[in-house]
Amino acid sequence: EVQLVESGGGLVQAGGSLRLSCTTFGFSFDDYVIGWFRQAPGKEREGFGCITKSDGTVYVADSVKGRFTFSLDNADNAAYLEMSRLKPEDTAVYYCAADTTCLTYYNGDSYTLNGMKYWGEGTLVTVSS
Repeated sequence: EVQLVESGGGLVQAGGSLRLSCTTFGFSFDDYVIGWFRQAPGKEREGFGCITKSDGTVYVADSVKGRFTFSLDNADNAAYLEMSRLKPEDTAVYYCAADTTCLTYYNGDSYTLNGMKYWGEGTLVTVSS
C-alpha cells in the first residue's frame, strides 16, 4: 500500500528556515516521483516542486525558487523539503505526493504542477511576521 507521511511543520519566524520530511511506504523512487504542494487558508492548492530520482528537481515554482530545495534519500525512503528565507505568505498546509511522472500544465498565466495520485495528510507551516 502506498503511503506518504509528512512531518516537520511548525511555527517559524519570517526569514527563518524549516525542513519538512516525507516518509514513504509501498513504492520505490525508481518508479515514482515526489511532488510538493501547499494550500494556504482561502487559497487554491499550489504545486511548487517536483523531484525524480533520475533527473533530480524538474520543476520549481517561481514563488519558491531560490529559497526551497528538494531532495530524495533512497536509504530512508524519504523526500525532504528544505525551506529558507521563509515569508508569512509561505504559511500553508504542506503536502507531499507521489505519481509516476511530474506533469505540468499552462493555466493561462504560468506553468504549474498537475495533481498526483497519492497524497500525504499534510503538515502545517506557520510563518510569523
